[in-house]
Formats: sequence, structure tokens, C-alpha cells
Amino acid sequence: MLSVNEKAMEIAEDMMDWSEELKVKTIELKNGSKVIDCGINVEGGYEAGLMFTDICMGGFGASSITVHKVNEIPLAFIDITTDHPAISCLGAQKAGWRISVDKYFAMGSGPARALALKPKKTYERIKYEDDYNYAVIALESNQFPDEKVMETIAEASHVEPANVIALVAPTASIVGSVQVSGRVVETAIFKLNELGYDTTRIVSGTGCAPIAPVVKDDLKAMGSTNDSVIYYGSVFLTVKGMDEEKFKQVPSSTSKDYGKPFYRTFKDAGYDFFKIDANVFAPAEITVNDLETGKTYHTGHLNGEVLLESYGISGI
Repeated sequence: MLSVNEKAMEIAEDMMDWSEELKVKTIELKNGSKVIDCGINVEGGYEAGLMFTDICMGGFGASSITVHKVNEIPLAFIDITTDHPAISCLGAQKAGWRISVDKYFAMGSGPARALALKPKKTYERIKYEDDYNYAVIALESNQFPDEKVMETIAEASHVEPANVIALVAPTASIVGSVQVSGRVVETAIFKLNELGYDTTRIVSGTGCAPIAPVVKDDLKAMGSTNDSVIYYGSVFLTVKGMDEEKFKQVPSSTSKDYGKPFYRTFKDAGYDFFKIDANVFAPAEITVNDLETGKTYHTGHLNGEVLLESYGISGI
């Protein structure tokens, strides 16, 4: 059986072994659990961001960084590829676990979810769960989890606290920017799942998105990092069985909240996520190759104007 925690653990061990080179730091708590700081008190970097992304995907995805131009402006882009889309994206990468312990809160993603079955209905749909004695979780936060938080994760994951490893990165950090853009394929697969499409019929997925320049504010960083996918994320899926009505609903442009930087949308909603149309959390465009018919379909479009407005890029 494929184990997302076993594969992710191999990458996490490499991060701990090469922490100085990766500009990250490992902290061991009193209960033996470990936290890898990827951007709170360290700089982090692109390589750490890629490893963070690969861990989020349970080791069943590959990522790399290149440079492309948006309206003639060169930007860093992340490329994502997976041959196990449902497991890597929904079974691991999806930010589906609300970690709330006392005053600590973070959205948890990564392979530990497949041990705790957070949320259970996701794993029932993709017919997957993991069984491993280590749990690896990724937290998007500017605060470190303490022993109580790690014990809560351990208990839900059915492992010992000393066998829990948490990677932590603030949104407003290099690693934070990389890993959010690294969810470009996941957003397409998540939306298809929400639309009722059987994501186990997706054979392979690949995609790319620009990596948002780092800003000094987590709230604004949340906006610009989401806009990377919403306005310039491209996804290509190979599937067994096309549902045209569902696939044409995937692009973010189908949302009533599409058309302006996400930070403005969030502000206009009174900073209440529940007032935002969830359909906006999707890639800008998607192309689908149906293996059963040999036909290929495309829908959606890129929007460089809104993206650059979100990034706030100015000339020198």
C-alpha cells in the first residue's frame, strides 16, 4: 500500500539533516516531537519551499522552480507533477485539518491527515487511508506548536508524540509563497471533488503558477499567494472519463468573486471567509485529456493584469 507518511518522512529527514544548507531549523520539544521552522525565525528558501511542497503531497508529487514572464515581467514559477493525483492532492496536500488547541490555531495539511482521516468523507471518496508509525504535518502559521498541540496531532494520528514532525511556515515567507502556489493542481482536483467528479479517475496531473513575491504582512500575503493560482494557475489533467459540465465549472473565473485581488475581496467581506464564494479558490485555466475518447478540452483564461495589481510590482 502507498504510504504518504512514509514517503514524506524520508523528505523530512533530509530537511533535518541539511537544515543549515536549506536555511531551516529543527526544534525538539520536551515530548520528543519535532518542529521544522521553515520561516518564522529563519529565512528558508526556494529549495526548502519545494521540499515543504513535496511533503505536503506525501512524497507522491514532484516540484521545481523556473522563471516565466507575466506581461513582460519575469517572475518565479513553480511546476507540479503527480501520477497519484487523488492521494497526493486530496489525501495529503489539501488543507483539511483545523488544528485548534487553546489559543493556537493553524490549518493542517500533509500526510498526517491520512492517519487522522481529516476529514473522513474525503478518504471515503478516494478510498484511501494510511497506516504508518510516524505522522508528518505541515502548518501554515507564524507561531510554533507547543507540546499540547503536538500531542493532539499524535493522538488523532494514532502515533506516539515523539513520532510527530511538524513543518511550520508563515504565509509571508519564501516557503509560504512557494507552498501555496504549489497547490495549483490540488485546487483543480479539490474543486472537481466538490462538484461530484470521481477524482480516482484522474490518472496524472501537472500544473504551474507564479510564486508571489514576499510581503511583510500575513493577511496581504494570503491575498497575493491565493491570487497566484486564481489568476495565473494553469493545470493539465489526464483522465479516464470526461464530464464536460463539471470540468467547465473548474476555473476561478466562474466565481462571482472573480475579478479583483483576493485581499480586496476579503476586506470587502469584512474579513469573513464564509462570505466569499468558495468557487474562486481554483486555477485560472484547465486542460483535460480524456484517455477514453482521445479528446482534449480547455477552459478558463489567465489574467496578468489582476495578478500584477495584487503583487504591487512597481518599476525602478
